[in-house]
Amino acid sequence: MKLTGNTIFITGGGSGIGRGLAEALHKLGNKVIIAGRRRSHLNAVIAANPGMEAVELDITDPISIDRVAAKLIVDHPELNVLINNAGIMQPDAVAGKIDDALLTSTVSTNLLGPIRTTSALIEHLKGKDNAVVAYTSSVLAFVPLAVTGIYSSTKAALHSYILSQRFMLRHTGVRVIEIAPPWVRTELMNSQEAEQAMPLDLFIAEAMAILGTDADEIVVEAAKMFRANVGPSEHGFVNGFNEQALAIFGGA
Repeated sequence: MKLTGNTIFITGGGSGIGRGLAEALHKLGNKVIIAGRRRSHLNAVIAANPGMEAVELDITDPISIDRVAAKLIVDHPELNVLINNAGIMQPDAVAGKIDDALLTSTVSTNLLGPIRTTSALIEHLKGKDNAVVAYTSSVLAFVPLAVTGIYSSTKAALHSYILSQRFMLRHTGVRVIEIAPPWVRTELMNSQEAEQAMPLDLFIAEAMAILGTDADEIVVEAAKMFRANVGPSEHGFVNGFNEQALAIFGGA
């Protein structure tokens, strides 16, 4: 991906990885517009980064997505990069009765939201030079974390969708990129102070270095063993990973 001279829209840009990517790309001179539901978080980011813009967006609401997309095209006709980063992560109970509100909100935010956002902007992006659609998935797309099975499932589904979209857009000027972070110190699962998690600044620095290449997948060193988890050894890796995770997060 070309790292300069872009106009970039980032969902979930008010905190965590979204904010980290927004600030890194802003420092390189790109025009960056962030989106999120929490106005106070958005205001804090743009106050710390003069020239960055923000728009409120409910990623679970198709009407909100269409409204924001239409406004972006009018206000920023040069928009050529979309980074779908918004997501939520909560523990669940896949061994028992699932909380339907948790199920609905997680699927709507993590899977339907990025699909709808891209759908609303894709025809515009097809007409731009150096166009990119990027998605923040997770290493849990490849190795599910059983105590948050719904989240892991949405990321696995998003990975599958990315593969399909990349293929279908292969003859256009739009590149499709997947960013698959390992456990990073963010607000997800209250991981800001987790010693086992990768520091956010280190993740952003390593991810940006890869983003500036022609890679279709942004997989930092700490994520590579998860991405490589394929083939007949998959179940053993998944089971071992989750035995370790239970010691951290608890569960059955």
